[in-house]
Amino acid sequence: MTHKTLIPIGPYHPLQEEAEFFQLYVEGETVVDMDLRLSYNHRGIEGISETLTWDQVPYLVERVCGICSASHPLAYVQAVEELAGVEVPERALYLRTVVNELERIHSHLLWFGLAGHFIGYNTVFMWAWRYREPVLDALEIVTGSRVNYANHTVGGARRDLDEEMVRAIRKCLDEIDKPVDMLTTTALEDPILALRLKGVGVLTEEDARRFSALGPTARASNVPIDVRRDDPYAAYDRIEWEVQTTPNGDVFDKVVVRLLELRESMKIIRQALDDMPGGPIQADVKEVPAGEGIGHVEAPRGETFHYVRSNGGPCPERHKIRAPTYNNIPTYKVTCIGQSVADVTITLAAIDPCYSCTERMAVVRDASSGKYLMNFADLVRLSQRKTEELRKKC
Repeated sequence: MTHKTLIPIGPYHPLQEEAEFFQLYVEGETVVDMDLRLSYNHRGIEGISETLTWDQVPYLVERVCGICSASHPLAYVQAVEELAGVEVPERALYLRTVVNELERIHSHLLWFGLAGHFIGYNTVFMWAWRYREPVLDALEIVTGSRVNYANHTVGGARRDLDEEMVRAIRKCLDEIDKPVDMLTTTALEDPILALRLKGVGVLTEEDARRFSALGPTARASNVPIDVRRDDPYAAYDRIEWEVQTTPNGDVFDKVVVRLLELRESMKIIRQALDDMPGGPIQADVKEVPAGEGIGHVEAPRGETFHYVRSNGGPCPERHKIRAPTYNNIPTYKVTCIGQSVADVTITLAAIDPCYSCTERMAVVRDASSGKYLMNFADLVRLSQRKTEELRKKC
């Protein structure tokens, strides 16, 4: 009988900045099975949203994730705009595009640096984070902050760009132009990275589709999906750019596809600045009527989806958020089984996971007595019963 060893990763682990729990079952040095547990974080963002006015919610949802603090507000405001039938001014669409692509560059450089750090290649870590700094400086000049930008609002954008800000963005892009080429060349030609990452953590195209993987995780497995092209928003349908894919689905290709996307983001920003029309940056939104709306955005990690429902009052009646990590984390099981224990951390990191984005309630407990009222299985049964009730009403 083969002996299996259990290796726990989490709930608190120095490699992961948030709480998560992975149980790896290994035979010798090879992973043969894996179980995962999420939802250790529950900040109640969806519930808090229902206590805020429509224009306050963007400040809340940009804190779902510090690296996606332009993506979540944009998905939310687009959902409200669909619900209310708001036509966003052209200039605001271009402003949204610029901020969200700067965010993508910042996110991909941050991830590339961390990926280098995880495999002990700290030169890559220092390079990537050094060249990320001008991007953060540009975001601070444009929005007032390096992290939470507060730039998207229902009906348009909160802040316009003046000539000085445009010059700062162009200077940033010029400053990182050659470094991005250098990082890309490093990834493609460095024999150390190739030996360490090629063939590791392969997510096949079939599995990527089966698990509904999103963003670079899917595109690295030759699945050419991208909300910016497939269901255009902001100014993406007015700009020439290409969805980047790679064929192999391993960790190496997940590195490459993100680096290729850096170049596309720079191309998008330059065109947006060149072609940006004049005019107002906000529509006049007097009220949000009763109804439902959805908004989705191609965040750095993949599609971010927001659903809102209104009863005609000053606040959302229901607000549901699905972040890309929620789709991408399940792919970890098929990519780490069969791998060496030494490869499981970089395989997980290749997803660029954000665990707080996946928050879901796991138990219901009486706060005063400490008594558990519902466990996870009870919540699943409740959800199934509610779904069946809704189905009968339709």
